[in-house]
Parts: sequence; C-alpha cells; structure tokens
Amino acid sequence: MLSFYKTATNNLMKILSRNAGFPSVSPTSRAGLGIARASHSGIVPTKKRGYDITRNPHLNKGMAFTLEERLQLGIHGLLPPCFLSQDVQVLRVMKSYETRSSDLDKYILLMTLQDRNEKLFYRLLTSYIEEFMPIVYTPTVGLACQQYGLAFRRPRGLFITIHDKGHIATMLNSWPEDDIKAIVVTDGERILGLGDLGSYGMGIPVGKLALYTACGGVRPQNCLPVLLDVGTDNQTLLEDPLYIGLKHKRVRGKEYDELIDEFMKAVTDKYGMNCLIQFEDFANSNAFRILNKYRNKYCTFNDDIQGTASVAVAGILAALRITKNKLSDHKFVFQGAGEAAMGIAHLIIMAMKKEGVPYAEAVKKIWMVDSKGLIVKSRGNLNHEKEQFAQEHPEVRTLEEVVQIVKPTAIIGVAAIGGAFTEKIIKDMASFNKQPIIFALSNPTSKAECTAEQCYTLTEGRGIFASGSPFDKVTLADGRSFVPGQGNNAYVFPGVALGVIACGVRHISDDIFLTTAEAIAQEVTEQHLAEGRLYPPLSTIREVSFKIAVKVVNYAYRNDIASFYPEPEDKEAFIRSHVYSPDYDSFTLDTYSWPDHAMQVQDV
Repeated sequence: MLSFYKTATNNLMKILSRNAGFPSVSPTSRAGLGIARASHSGIVPTKKRGYDITRNPHLNKGMAFTLEERLQLGIHGLLPPCFLSQDVQVLRVMKSYETRSSDLDKYILLMTLQDRNEKLFYRLLTSYIEEFMPIVYTPTVGLACQQYGLAFRRPRGLFITIHDKGHIATMLNSWPEDDIKAIVVTDGERILGLGDLGSYGMGIPVGKLALYTACGGVRPQNCLPVLLDVGTDNQTLLEDPLYIGLKHKRVRGKEYDELIDEFMKAVTDKYGMNCLIQFEDFANSNAFRILNKYRNKYCTFNDDIQGTASVAVAGILAALRITKNKLSDHKFVFQGAGEAAMGIAHLIIMAMKKEGVPYAEAVKKIWMVDSKGLIVKSRGNLNHEKEQFAQEHPEVRTLEEVVQIVKPTAIIGVAAIGGAFTEKIIKDMASFNKQPIIFALSNPTSKAECTAEQCYTLTEGRGIFASGSPFDKVTLADGRSFVPGQGNNAYVFPGVALGVIACGVRHISDDIFLTTAEAIAQEVTEQHLAEGRLYPPLSTIREVSFKIAVKVVNYAYRNDIASFYPEPEDKEAFIRSHVYSPDYDSFTLDTYSWPDHAMQVQDV
C-alpha cells in the first residue's frame, strides 16, 4: 500500500511541478476512464444555496469550488480559504487512506467520502480501481457487512420491512431521486459466503451500485440500493442489543412472496418497466424461484446465478486458448450445487450447444457435489435444479473420491468451504491433466477452496487458476511468476447494466450473459495468458464494461428486444453519451449583458 501511495503521489507531483499552479490532467491520462469516458463541459444549474450545497454529495466539490462559485452559491466562508484541483484532493485522500491500518477503517473512510463528495469518490475509484475494489467490494465488504451496525454513518439506500407490506409505493417516495434506472436488492439471507446477516446485508447493494458507476459508468443518481428486512435466523444477531434490523425469525411463505410481488410492482409503477432490478444474495430456496417467476415479466437478473456464470464461463473460454481444445472436450466437477454452480453449468451447456453438442451429451459433462456427496439419479428428494444434473452413477460421498473416479479436466468451487480443494485433489488433477483448470470462486478469501500459491505449487506451475477474491502474484522456486486471475462479477454486471439501461431492454435473457462472457474472454491477450491471467487487468475494467455495453446494445437491436427507438447508428457514441464522468461540474452562473440602450433605466 505504501508503494501504491508513493507512486500515486509522485505522478501527481510531476503534474503539479509542470503546471506550477493547479494541475490539469488530460482526459486520456486518467486511469480507468479511457474510451468509456463521458465529457462534461458547460454549466450545471442548481437552485440550492449555502449549506444545502456543501451537504449534498452530488453537488459538493469541497475546496475545489472557485471563489466565484463560492460567492454565487452563498458558501464563501463555509470552506477554508484554499482552492484545490480534484487531483490534489485525490492526493489528500490517499494520504489519509495510507494512515489507516485496517481494511475496515479504509472502507469506512471511502464510504464517508462517498457520503460527502460523490465525484471525488468516483474519481478516486476509477483512477485506482485495482487498489480500491477489494476495499469497496469483496473481500472487505464482507467484513463491513458483519460490522455494519457499528460502521453505519449515514443512510445509503432504502430499508423496506415486512411490516411495510401494503405501503411500499409510499416508502419509495422517501427516496430523494425520481429518475431511478437500476436497483440492487437483497434480503440479506446469504451474504457472500457468510450466511444470514439480516439488515447488515445493505453493504452489498451499496457496494454493487458503487461498481455500477465506477466500472460501468451508470450515473449514481440513477441507482437505488434496497434491503428487504423480513427478519433473520442468525441467532447471534437476534441476541445482539446493537443489531439494527428486525429482531425476529425470518418471515417465509405466502407473506414473503406477497412482499416481493408488491415490491416489484411498486418499483415498476414508479420508475417504469425498464427499471433494472438486480437480485443479490438471496438464499438458494428463493433465488431460483424468484428469478424464474419474474425474468419474463420484468427487467431483472440474479447476479449470483447469471453474473457468476458469465464471469466463470469467460475464464473457461480464455483457458481454452491455453489447453488448445474445445469446450466439449472438457469434463467439469463442481464443489457446490447452489445458485452459482447451477448458473455456471447452464451457461456452459449453452456454450457447448453453440459448438453443436446436444443438450443430453453436454449434461453428462457436468458433475456436481453437494453436502451429501455426488448428485446422482438414485438419490431421492432432489429439487428441480439438482435433478437436471443428476448422473446415472453409484453414490459417492466425498469430493476427493469424485475427482478420483470422474477424472475431470476442470474443478470449480462455489460452495464457500475454505480449503475444499485439498493437496490430494490438486495433485490428482495435475496427474490426470497436462493443464488442469482449477477455479476457487468462493468469497470472501477465507472461504476460497484453495489459494493461488497452493494451485501453482502443487501442479508445478501447470494449473490454470482463477479465484473469486484477489490473490497476490505467485513466484515459484524455479523463478516462474504467475498473476492469478480474479473471476470477479464486476467484469459482468456493470457493462450489462449500462447496455440494458441505455437501450431499454425489458427482459434479460441468458444469451446476453453468454455474449458478455465471450466479450470478456476476447479482451484477454496472449500476454495476459502467459502471465497466468484469465481475465483482463482490473485497471481496464471500465473499457471492458464499455465494450460489453456496446455488444449488449447491438444484441438488443438485432433481436428486437430494445425499447428505445430510433436505433442509434453509432452505438459507441450512443453508449458514451450515457456514461457518468467523475469530473467536477461548473456551477458558475450564466451571466451576460444586454446592449446599453436596452438596459437604459427609464426615469420620471
């Protein structure tokens, strides 16, 4: 972190020394903006004055307000007599950030900045996305959710409870913004791999929507985080006097379903049928049926099912360029049979069908292991999702045994069981395959099935590795170095959201997520593959999201699922016009004069 701070400081100081005054950074020199950057010029009118300006994160620029703006807006004297550029403000934040010893303290500092100065927060995030993403999202956001009651500073998002049933439309009116285009909603029952965190799960929608803006360029004023509080089954929280949510067991069944129904209707009545609703961290028992119930009625998707599937398949498609064969040549074993596993498996089958593989043959290449062992047809009481992937095979209890028997080319961990990929399993994979594919996708880091170092060391550098949480570069004893690929859903949902919002897609099909997976894989260069990366560097994620959005828009108009017409001729320019810029707006009043004779004062 210290080296990051010094590097950033040196870069800014060079700019300062060249300008001998206030730095002026060119649009192309700002990391993370690149092709997807929207240019903001001109004056933004506002009727707010005084404290209303400095207390509004959308408008506040801190000490970047010019003297003219301070006088005209009635805030002169409310700020120190100092005038800073946004670049120097970034330097000040980084200097403060460097003094924080824990990741949670860093998270709180950044969230406080978001509450105070939104443009500066997103400028910081877009400029140094690789450094800050693990803080504002996984893995730190998991810790922040666990400590959410203590870290809570200022309301961000809407808390809707089971007791508000019948009045959700009224509650939506409490939110200060009316032009909402994207909502991330959770009920807090399955937060990352941490389980039921109840109302503390609000950290997830807040973090996701921050990445909508930082990675995809969706305007923050168009985003709304929502927590549906129906209680919690976490006994520790129920017994905690400081818990900030409803203190009773979860409401389920008909009453729960009615709450979701009312929420969906209230949202679309107020914000329109084009409002994107992303479901996040719902338990398996609700996630699949909610998605199936609403996917063809509303503009909605489940990131844990479809987003995870897209980023995992993107990594697999990139890995095929290393193994030099087709997807249908591979056999997959999943540790876990929940939302993520099912989503990935279905998208793999879709990709195989594009290769010409029949569905029945593709299913035989998918083997799933849950808490009871290998999912087989002879097991009773299988739900519909698991039944699709049940194999005609005797029962097998452990993952180690399954790997020994099936001899897969790829193992994918999505069960949030830390260390599930044992030394024996990894060595077995290396003995079966010249280049075994090992994806440890569970979050946070403590739940990863294995570390990058374990994979590369035990496979003697032959393993093709990806993880859900970030791992540091690994250097083997023979001097070879590998940069682990992070299969972060942030490669998927910001670009998909930007494209869907831009052209008004009403229903989001799985084809869009397969298209997105292919787009991400195309951004991986041969150099990236040589380094061990299966994904483009996070520093390029804004450009990747832009390209995904363009592909989504092209797909939407080609398949007649867009609702905004006429169809734009230049799709890239069309998307760029929707992208949020973290550059400060000018609030200087538009002053001008009339000719002298027209302003002559009439006298008696």
